[in-house]
Amino acid sequence: MAIKKALIGCCLLLFQNLLANATSNSDTTQYWELNQHGIVWRIGGEQNLPHHDNLEMSGKLVSAIIHYQVNEAGEFTMEKDLIFPQLRTFNKTDEPDWKKYRAYFRRKVTSAIAPTIVNQDKVIRHHQVDSVMLDGKMTIYYQQVNGLRLTKVLYPSMNDRLLVEEWHLTNVTSQALEVSVGAIDYRQTERGYKGNYTFVVTSNASDEVKLSAGEQYVFPVYYGALLNEEQVQDFSFQKARASRDEYLKLCRQQLVLKTPDPALNTMFYFAKLRAAESIFESSMGLVHSPGGGNYYVGIWANDQVEYSVPFFPLIGYRTARTAAYNTYQKFLDNIPEDDGHIAYAFEVDGNFPMTHLDRGDAAMIAYGTSLYLLNAGDRSELTQLWPLITWSLSYCHRMRNAAGAVMSESDEMEGRIPTGDANLSTSTLYYGGLKYASMLARELGKERESDQYADRASEMEQVIEQYFGANVEGLETYRYYDGNEKLRHWICLPLTMGITQRKEATLEALFGKMWTANGVLVEYDASQQNKQQTFWDRATLYALRGALRVGAAEAAMEKLKAYSSKRLLGDHVPYAVEAYPENNMKHLSAESALYARIYLEGIFGISPVGFGQFAIQPSLPQDWAELSLEQVYLAGKPHDIMVSRERKNIRVQIKYQNKLVVNRLVREGKPVYLNIKK
Repeated sequence: MAIKKALIGCCLLLFQNLLANATSNSDTTQYWELNQHGIVWRIGGEQNLPHHDNLEMSGKLVSAIIHYQVNEAGEFTMEKDLIFPQLRTFNKTDEPDWKKYRAYFRRKVTSAIAPTIVNQDKVIRHHQVDSVMLDGKMTIYYQQVNGLRLTKVLYPSMNDRLLVEEWHLTNVTSQALEVSVGAIDYRQTERGYKGNYTFVVTSNASDEVKLSAGEQYVFPVYYGALLNEEQVQDFSFQKARASRDEYLKLCRQQLVLKTPDPALNTMFYFAKLRAAESIFESSMGLVHSPGGGNYYVGIWANDQVEYSVPFFPLIGYRTARTAAYNTYQKFLDNIPEDDGHIAYAFEVDGNFPMTHLDRGDAAMIAYGTSLYLLNAGDRSELTQLWPLITWSLSYCHRMRNAAGAVMSESDEMEGRIPTGDANLSTSTLYYGGLKYASMLARELGKERESDQYADRASEMEQVIEQYFGANVEGLETYRYYDGNEKLRHWICLPLTMGITQRKEATLEALFGKMWTANGVLVEYDASQQNKQQTFWDRATLYALRGALRVGAAEAAMEKLKAYSSKRLLGDHVPYAVEAYPENNMKHLSAESALYARIYLEGIFGISPVGFGQFAIQPSLPQDWAELSLEQVYLAGKPHDIMVSRERKNIRVQIKYQNKLVVNRLVREGKPVYLNIKK
């Protein structure tokens, strides 16, 4: 009966969440506030109830999406969606065949499956919550009941197939209390491709606990999965907590952003955290995957190769660097033997290559791989991955139409919206790949190839202007493809590559006509302004980065602050999201990497100009006197970058091993250069 009630409660909570999410995209309420460690929602006195939300937390063998809500009476409920990505299950008889791509061992659990606490012949039920804190863990502070205060702390193990929920019971009276804890040991077994899978919810609390005044008793509830002969006895919340704390310490100490705006600093911290936690063990080795309940132990040419992996060398996190290299190696190993296009993804532990569509993936690969290698500064990796770059660039060169634009069947939207035969995204990414590959070729002593790629990049810049440049909705910006008559989100891409010919009109389109409370629309349609329209955060994040890269700090900062406030402190926190209405604003991890890149490539203007050589061209808002970036890894070495305003000029100071290696005063909009010794 308890299990049946739990399942009914699970379905009800999920339905309520989906129903509420139908309108949450337009919610401008600020529920959360900053605190020393992250953000906190103080529920006492909250006027905007009911309210619900969810967030994802991941380790190498588990991902957990925590759905939580507070009803009008202030009662807190929670559902845990546990995903064990490596444990592939068999398809069900009533499922379509495509479900094999999402066949993860997965269970949902409500609070109905939980230990019971008894004091003086009463079952203590904690429903009311004072506050919830997010800082890389989720901490729920319940109100005291009969002198007992309950605090729950949730976090994934970074290394084991396990989510931990710590229960902290505190006696807040002035006298001793005797408490009986009814432990739980729930198990469910299923046969899968790797053998027997057992889902476990268990706790090892003491049966009888005596608490002195002010004393606290801590015990864990484990939500885990066992494979074949694995045992519950192997679970350790101390080990899991230590692994999570070590990871969060790294996030707090490396690649640290300090601006005059605490909200931006905090959102940047969460972006690092989410981007780099979503790394999973697989048959390909460690790989980064988007998450979101749908995408695990797989890699994509856009999410990983283009979005997240070029960011990973800058963190100084060895696990992320390993996952980055494994991603490129997988694509390198699967270069087509004929003239066909490369797979755009390798799903389900890398065993299912997705080859049915050319989304411009060769351009994504050329751009992402080249930028990664320049950021990493590892010559051994350059030598090994160079054939992937040359193949990708050759493929794009072969696919040009008569006007020189690169043809592809689609883009990363995969046919959700028309893209014509040759779209702006594919050609612009090819341009970026050519520019960066020219630098890499020179490092390898391939002068002829370097010059050739540089020449082709110049030609592609002209193609972008002549073929895609157009008047759309009265603005001299870009058409997305031949025949396109509506403003499209990816018109921001030339800005991210430093192309400025149509800067002003493009910024007006992005931050004027196309801007909403959730950032840039996928497509602007004047006839649909009073109806809900589609947005994907990735384009907003590119647009903000592009605007800042070309020096439009004043135009971009207002939008960046508004966007960051909504995503960090609003109705769905604390990360960038994928899209709406599709997938209902899942916290895909690569979008968080794109958020962090706004600051690195946009505000600080960090851009490779050679192997081990970087330009730093800050885009400092007028009301900011200074900002800094501590422990940013450039070409594998940690540097501190300090930027300050001195009258009409900008001072850029760069330290390495506490020694000042750059100290330049430059006019605003001018770069300084860092040459890193090999």
